[in-house]
Amino acid sequence: MTHAFDWSTGYASQRSPVFARNVVSTSHPLAAQAGLRMLQNGGNAVDAAIATAAAMTIVEPCSNGLGSDAFCILWDGQSLHGLNASGCAPQGWTPEYFGQKYGPDAKTPPKRGWDSVTVPGAVAGWVALHKRFGKLPFADLMAPAIEIAERGYAVPVIVQGKWAAAAALDEVNSQAGWAQAFMPRGRAPNVGERFTFAEAARTLRLIALTGGEAFYRGEVAAAAEAHSKAHGGVMSAEDFANYRPEWVTPIQRDYRGHTVHEIPPNGQGIAALIALGILDKFDVASLPVDGIASQHLQIEAMKLAFADVYKYVAEPRTMRMTAAQMLDDSYLASRAKLIDPTRAQDFGPGHAPQGGTIYLTAADESGMMVSFIQSNYMGFGSGIVVPGYGLSLQNRGHGFTLDRSSDNLVGPGKRPFHTIIPAFMTKDGQPQMSFGVMGGDMQPQGHMQTVVRMLDYRQQPQAACDAPRWRWNAGLLNCEPGFDPATAQGLRDLGHDVQGFDDSYQDYGAGQFIWRLASPDGGPGDPAVEGYAAASDPRRDGQAAGY
Repeated sequence: MTHAFDWSTGYASQRSPVFARNVVSTSHPLAAQAGLRMLQNGGNAVDAAIATAAAMTIVEPCSNGLGSDAFCILWDGQSLHGLNASGCAPQGWTPEYFGQKYGPDAKTPPKRGWDSVTVPGAVAGWVALHKRFGKLPFADLMAPAIEIAERGYAVPVIVQGKWAAAAALDEVNSQAGWAQAFMPRGRAPNVGERFTFAEAARTLRLIALTGGEAFYRGEVAAAAEAHSKAHGGVMSAEDFANYRPEWVTPIQRDYRGHTVHEIPPNGQGIAALIALGILDKFDVASLPVDGIASQHLQIEAMKLAFADVYKYVAEPRTMRMTAAQMLDDSYLASRAKLIDPTRAQDFGPGHAPQGGTIYLTAADESGMMVSFIQSNYMGFGSGIVVPGYGLSLQNRGHGFTLDRSSDNLVGPGKRPFHTIIPAFMTKDGQPQMSFGVMGGDMQPQGHMQTVVRMLDYRQQPQAACDAPRWRWNAGLLNCEPGFDPATAQGLRDLGHDVQGFDDSYQDYGAGQFIWRLASPDGGPGDPAVEGYAAASDPRRDGQAAGY
């Protein structure tokens, strides 16, 4: 009999950054080690990232799965590349389809079930990354995830808490296939209890053997179609077969001598760039790092950014205000002038001339750096799991609107507004940091807050990661436990509606950071890699691992 520990008790701990020439950082140690194994076997950072991502679908199923979407920004040693592997709406999805099925008062597609599922893009993203940049055989990259799924693993503390919370929700546990997959004993696993996922291992083997073809144009797609039809959905094998991820050019914004890069819309990464562009008009570094004035400026900049993002960001071909217009310096200067340092405000959008995610990052000694994120969106996504294949599907369709005046109106083959955003930083045209912060609309807020700490206040990546955060949340300002009470009160005095919300797993984000160290003997553009400093967020179960 094992000792009955109280897993919920603990003290504040401090992590140190990990220094190495090859490194992987993510929110589960077994996944980080899967990626490290690829590097030790002669693979590169892309191989490591794919192996880590595959393992994460098994070890953190509350946040992602084989039916996830994904995005990536990577430095290949010479230049930066972006990959949008978010899925498209089934061909049967029209405003009329949802109106007839859910009534004229429905505002969005549903939160759960097949009518929340867009075509999953993550697996196609793995394949596309490998074809263009990978070194090792693709099947080798799936091997650690397959082994973990078949042999099982002990469920860690934070993942277990999220798992148990989902298991208690009828909207999740009642979905077709969910309880069979994720309540093997009629309940969520306990902390330290072994969980195996043989059906997902089967699908991973099919993906490995066929380079993803079985997933999109074979038996997995056929099984998804059959399951969808049996449970009232319109997803088809043809929808799977027609899907292709898209290589994109990252958007960017200079800040304090560095350049921050994000994936362009349909994602919300532009929110971080807008907020940084607004803050660039202020001398943030002259203000105390955790003081009222600095935090107020950051909050107001983020509110301005969200006002535009929620109004205008959608599938790029349908946006009335372009990313370039939203990032125009004169436009951002005009938005910055709206901030009053003495009071909080509610901002509307400007006008043009118009929880569950995982993040990982990997870097190798050749200089390749990968920023990668994948997600099922809300906890366990749609709740749908295709039997026999362990295919746990996202609910990104819920990100569409049924408002016909919106750029983000649902439509066949269209991609919805997306929350997950990898990020990257360069300096003088050379890579500086691959990073990301998970957690719904906390992601751009986490990007901005950590970048400000590193660039304005010279906090090292792990300290910037550890620092208490705030989250602007639909008019409320949530402050994390550990946030300075005097600063919180000062923000109240400025008119912010400050509320506590003690749920760091979901609501204050969780980041991973890899910062490239400068060579003392080299100048700008020197290709030599001195090494990296990596950080992993204590709000999750993960680690940075390197050699």
